Amino acid sequence: MKLIADCGSTKIDWAMIQGHQVTARATTTGMNALMLTDEEMASTIERELLPQIDSTAVTEIYYYGAGIIGEEVTASVRRALQRNFPGAGVIEIASDLLAAARAVCGTEPGIACIMGTGSNSCYYDGHAVRDNVSPLGYILGDEGSGAVLGKLLVGDVLKRQLPDEVCRRFDAKFGLSRLDIIQRVYKQPAANRFLASLVPFIGENIDVPEVRQLVLNAFKAFFRRNVASYPQSRELPVNFVGSIAFIYRDILEEAAQAYGMRIGTVIQSPIEGLINYHAEN
Repeated sequence: MKLIADCGSTKIDWAMIQGHQVTARATTTGMNALMLTDEEMASTIERELLPQIDSTAVTEIYYYGAGIIGEEVTASVRRALQRNFPGAGVIEIASDLLAAARAVCGTEPGIACIMGTGSNSCYYDGHAVRDNVSPLGYILGDEGSGAVLGKLLVGDVLKRQLPDEVCRRFDAKFGLSRLDIIQRVYKQPAANRFLASLVPFIGENIDVPEVRQLVLNAFKAFFRRNVASYPQSRELPVNFVGSIAFIYRDILEEAAQAYGMRIGTVIQSPIEGLINYHAEN
């Protein structure tokens, strides 16, 4: 039986499949392999996942996660999984970018992108990630992401670039002073999550032309600074995983058209696509 894990820093979606049938699902606390020891990861899996599934039935594990960088991190995740699933003869550990590519492209070549709290992209040849423009994080890059949309929003509110009515709605909704925002961004941890948490306000005001333009400009920057760097991007579909792409697909389509590109599959979460991929492969 196969166990599939789509791991983020906030949560992990797990699915057990036998053939084409899903036999169990679970959600547990997220883990970033760069920040945890294998002992900590193993304990989390043992405490949260094992009570929900039959671990003795697992023979193959396909684990995709944030922070899977280098052999040392991969080995640490492998040890955590081996401790909890000694019967698993196959353990494959890969990045969240490969998860996105397999989820939206399957075994066909394409451009695969992530657009959630952060953003990323790659050229996928149907088997492996062959080219990747570094996302660089929300300070230097991550164009189109939730964190960057939040950053643009608060910047435009504080610099009075949006209509007065929008600024008043922002103040009424969040009750944040200029100093509050500066402290949350520059002095407190997880500033990217704080900024991304402001994005629902954009959705509530997307009919305001200036707000919609903010999103469109951010998406155009994503295509210009990332996707356009792949020679295949005007021939192959550009596919997306992530809540931002899923919610604002119509604006994403407009941004893609501005660069002569076409949008393919857009899904909110990769787990369903990964289930289909591993059922077939």
